[in-house]
Amino acid sequence: MQQEVIIVGGGMVGLSLSLMLAKQNIAVKLLEAIKYPNYDDANLAPYHSSFDARNSALSRRSVQIYQELGLWDSLQEHATPILQVHITEQGSFGKARLKAEQEKVESFGQVIENAWLGRVLLTQVQKEKNIELIDGVKVTSLTQTENEANIEAERDGEKLSLTAKLVIAADGRDSFCRKALGVGASVHDYDQVAIVTTVQTSKPHDHVGFERFSHLGPLALLPLPGEYRRSVVWPVKKGTEDEWLGDENDQHFLDALQETYGDRAGKFEKTGKRFCFPLSQVLAEKQAVGRVVLMGNAAHTIHPVAGQGFNLCMRDAYVLVRYLTEQLAKSEDIGEPSMLLDYEKSRLTDQQRVIKFCDSVVRGFSNQNPILKLIRNTGLLAFDLIPGIKPLVANYAMGLKA
Repeated sequence: MQQEVIIVGGGMVGLSLSLMLAKQNIAVKLLEAIKYPNYDDANLAPYHSSFDARNSALSRRSVQIYQELGLWDSLQEHATPILQVHITEQGSFGKARLKAEQEKVESFGQVIENAWLGRVLLTQVQKEKNIELIDGVKVTSLTQTENEANIEAERDGEKLSLTAKLVIAADGRDSFCRKALGVGASVHDYDQVAIVTTVQTSKPHDHVGFERFSHLGPLALLPLPGEYRRSVVWPVKKGTEDEWLGDENDQHFLDALQETYGDRAGKFEKTGKRFCFPLSQVLAEKQAVGRVVLMGNAAHTIHPVAGQGFNLCMRDAYVLVRYLTEQLAKSEDIGEPSMLLDYEKSRLTDQQRVIKFCDSVVRGFSNQNPILKLIRNTGLLAFDLIPGIKPLVANYAMGLKA
């Protein structure tokens, strides 16, 4: 008999995970609170709450996972490789550079707009016979017994009762399922919001990704499809976002980018609509409770400074599927609590390393103390000059050493 999994949360992690499970002949019921958009126009990718204006820098490991799923050709049409990474601090001497050619890799990863990533994933999910997609559904209860997990939900006034051997909660930073399980979470508010948009520059991006630490916040400028299009992710102090949003502030925003980046990208000519997202770190105290596993932002929400959040979630999902596949091969229960605890334990080293790194970068570069600025800029120089450091960091950033 085919064993079934319920996934709560149909964002990019939930969709990706459902496709990994379906490939292993595991039946999936995928529940999403928000109605998905209709894709009537082949050239458009409408925003959804889970596929919004943000972009994802897919690590080499994430790209490999999508290749295994047979999805990369469709995703590649909307993605752009990162061939170089430049890290600098405004008004300081330190700099570090990584080149894919020197590290003997095709690229460090690929940048894709979340709206397109979501569209490709959703289109594939809708074709999968092993996935039942239920959107516009509100989960109202999560309980479990020794042998099964139970979901109560509502959809268009109709009550639903669902049962499975395993529930995977990928329902976001404010996860209902996490709270229903009684699992606490540590929360750190960075007192920042991320300003996100797309810009056009006079110089081609040449597949270079920039990370520029400024007094306003760590500014990431990444290449997008189209020779002169770049994505901007700029965390700024909470409460200052109105200064950067709205059509009337277009030129002010472009001028600030120009001042921060100088002429590395040429002239910042046009900007799209800006969106803002609050930034905080949310870490669940447990990730496996009985027959329920927390996944994605429900398990760990981290700062986007190094673009590692989604890639970490993809590695979590991939390892969980491996554990479930091994259970199937032995004809054993895929919701076995002890096995799920083993999965959680296996992921802690990778998770803690990424979480600590991202948090340290944010805190370290936010401090404008002159002595600390000297130390970190000396560190950037050392990174650029000392043999052996670059390959180690490059492999780590690509998710190949996790």
